[in-house]
Amino acid sequence: MGAGGFLLIVIAALLLFGPNKLPELGRAVGRTFREFKEATRDIIEDEPEAKQATVVPRSESPKTEERLPE
Repeated sequence: MGAGGFLLIVIAALLLFGPNKLPELGRAVGRTFREFKEATRDIIEDEPEAKQATVVPRSESPKTEERLPE
């Protein structure tokens, strides 16, 4: 996306929302990105705890060599 595409988006936003609503819309988008980033950071920080959980080895199931008659 080049400068022309960005300019087109800005002009469309001005026409749709008007110059008075754009700062409010920008703040709302910024808050949304910040909350998403914080939630992502929390998930990443919680992940090492899950990896450190103790793993209980499975007990081996008894092997049966019996076969059903054909």
